[in-house]
Amino acid sequence: MSERALLGPSAVMAVGTVTSRVTGVVRDITMTAALGFFLVSDAFSLGNSLPNMIYILVIGGALNAVFIPQLVRKMKDDADGGRAYADRLITLTAIVLFVLSVLAIVTAPLIVTLYTPSDYPKNEFDLAVAFTRLCLPQIFFYGIYTMFSQVLNTRGKFGAPMFAPIANNIVAISTFLLFIYFAGTAAAAEGNLSSGQVWLLGLGTTLGVVAQALILIPVLIRAGYMWRPRFDLRGHGLGKTGKLAVWTIGLVMVNQLTYIVITRLATQANVNAAAQEVVAAGFTTYQKAHLVFMLPHSVITVSIVTALLPALSRVAHAGKLSQVGRDISSALRLVSFFIIPVTAILFVVGISVAVLLFGFGAATTQQAELMGQVISIFMLGMIPFTLFYVLLRGYYSLEDTKTPFFITVIFSLVLLILLIPFFDNFTGGGAQISFMAACYSGSYWVGLLIAWIVLARKLGGLQSGTTIASITRMGVAGLFSVFVMLLAQNQLNNVMFGSSESVDLTDKVSVLIRLLVVVCVGVMSYLLTAWIFRVPEITLTYRVIRDKLGARVKS
Repeated sequence: MSERALLGPSAVMAVGTVTSRVTGVVRDITMTAALGFFLVSDAFSLGNSLPNMIYILVIGGALNAVFIPQLVRKMKDDADGGRAYADRLITLTAIVLFVLSVLAIVTAPLIVTLYTPSDYPKNEFDLAVAFTRLCLPQIFFYGIYTMFSQVLNTRGKFGAPMFAPIANNIVAISTFLLFIYFAGTAAAAEGNLSSGQVWLLGLGTTLGVVAQALILIPVLIRAGYMWRPRFDLRGHGLGKTGKLAVWTIGLVMVNQLTYIVITRLATQANVNAAAQEVVAAGFTTYQKAHLVFMLPHSVITVSIVTALLPALSRVAHAGKLSQVGRDISSALRLVSFFIIPVTAILFVVGISVAVLLFGFGAATTQQAELMGQVISIFMLGMIPFTLFYVLLRGYYSLEDTKTPFFITVIFSLVLLILLIPFFDNFTGGGAQISFMAACYSGSYWVGLLIAWIVLARKLGGLQSGTTIASITRMGVAGLFSVFVMLLAQNQLNNVMFGSSESVDLTDKVSVLIRLLVVVCVGVMSYLLTAWIFRVPEITLTYRVIRDKLGARVKS
């Protein structure tokens, strides 16, 4: 599949993803406005995150990695276009998810104990357990959403799954606004929530996930598919899917075991911050900074790769490994062209973004500033994280789930070896969270190197020389834009705040103006440098945009 062909469906998904992510950012803005970055906020963030963690750990990763390649084959080989296979797999998944949800609700205190440090305050522990129990039904609906999305993707309907999370975000935003209306912004800092406030936050966020899943049902019907439960599960190819899923489940388990350590350390950082009477920064700080880190990846990389994977699976099924290598190479270059300037921009303006978006309500400007520093550090790992994600899809198209497992084990060990021995050497709060982000970024560089070398050998090449040279030119353009943006930001600080070092971050209007100017400078300097270096993706993007605009004018 050519880079130009990828940009077509990717653009549709990008629109949905951008809209979804924008409302997602608004959701998180309202959350931090309601709860700030205090220990109470960590308790809610943990309770609301555990359903997704458990879902991904037990079944989510296997569905994403295995279901599309298998369903593509069934659509091609089965007389009914894979309908019965999809019915059986959704039925089996729904049963597993329901049982899992019930077990998780019963064992919620044990789960929270696993993810929190030994000296976690009892009040926050009890809050986390309450939030967890109210949010755990999300496990079932996350799975249903994923299954319905995969069926739509294999039928060429990429847009609806990208737009569905908007419903989730709208419900969550309404929940946090209601909390602010009834409880105010001081409740989180005081650390005591009433049972009604806990129920409002827990049930409200869960209803959002329910809406995200159920809104896809009419879209499925219009696409010609209506799920019918089928319990004749034996002898219809699900065994092969299960065998392929074993290694993927192992990969996800490694990721989640690593995330347990990260969660415990991040919550510990905020406990330490409270004990040392420094600015609060903990799990919520880490999570929200990682959210901003994931935004460009979700909008750009996921959109491109989601459009690529079904076609990639068909090419791999036909045994055209050299074509798979060329398609992966094209995707690596195309993704890099868009990701690198965004990475450069967020590295420079991370603090400004955090203060403007998260420095309201219960959250203080100092807490938001610390989060912005963590965003900038996360950006050091954006390029390897993104390229690693693309390479993984190459393995999955080959139905190789074993190799990614071992690669994940290696770079997870690197992360833990870097993180655990030195964590206590840093001051609680922001310093410890920043160190965690730095270790996370460094580990993905190791994972990228290994994944690239091994996949290139499997495919007989990834056009590595051409691809690396192209990405390197983009990287140089990105570094130049960083230099230009830092210079521009320094000059603007002198003009607006009278100093390049002492900046009044409470002056939101001045921070916004500086942000907009620096972003414009960054984009223009990157495009100019990429054009000078003759990066081919800049011409490709221009032609696609020109063709799209021309087609709209004619219509």
